[in-house]
Amino acid sequence: MTPDRQRIVNWVATEIMPHEAGVRAWLRRSRVPPDEIDDLMQEAYAKLVGLKQIDQIQSPDGYFFQTVRNLLTDKLRRAKVVRIEAVMEIDALSVCSDEPSPEQVAAARRELSRVQALIRALPDRCRRVFELRKVEGVPQREIARRLGISESAVENEAVKGMRLIMRALQEQGADLGGDRMRKKTNDRSRKG
Repeated sequence: MTPDRQRIVNWVATEIMPHEAGVRAWLRRSRVPPDEIDDLMQEAYAKLVGLKQIDQIQSPDGYFFQTVRNLLTDKLRRAKVVRIEAVMEIDALSVCSDEPSPEQVAAARRELSRVQALIRALPDRCRRVFELRKVEGVPQREIARRLGISESAVENEAVKGMRLIMRALQEQGADLGGDRMRKKTNDRSRKG
């Protein structure tokens, strides 16, 4: 993977994925069927990871919402039969604003506090690796050098940390993006 591609993938992981629960809730409020929500999310992630550049994007969450809205609009245009309510609901949705709503800000702050507490609760080495890799963006090789462990140990600890956090969030009832997204994440971590 090229450094630019890796930067975009990291950007999606850090700047886009935290907003998935909000996008899913927005789609549910818009009465989009659950199986279509999963498809829209996968299409949106594919589009975002496939971007050539991201420097021009000022508001990643707004961009994510707009990407999903555009995909939903395209899907409705291609459909043979469309409920008139669906068209009216899509037109009524206002996601053009780059500013998050007060509810989104409050929810994001609560979610951030929860995740920070979960990171602090990780076992020491796992927490240190996770913070360096996922929070600070330090390359795997550099973490291995700093901590005096192998690169595979760094990777294993990062994956372990992510799994522990995801499991804890799931137990707390957080919307983690559906079973399909978790399965893909687990499949990727087994391959890497």
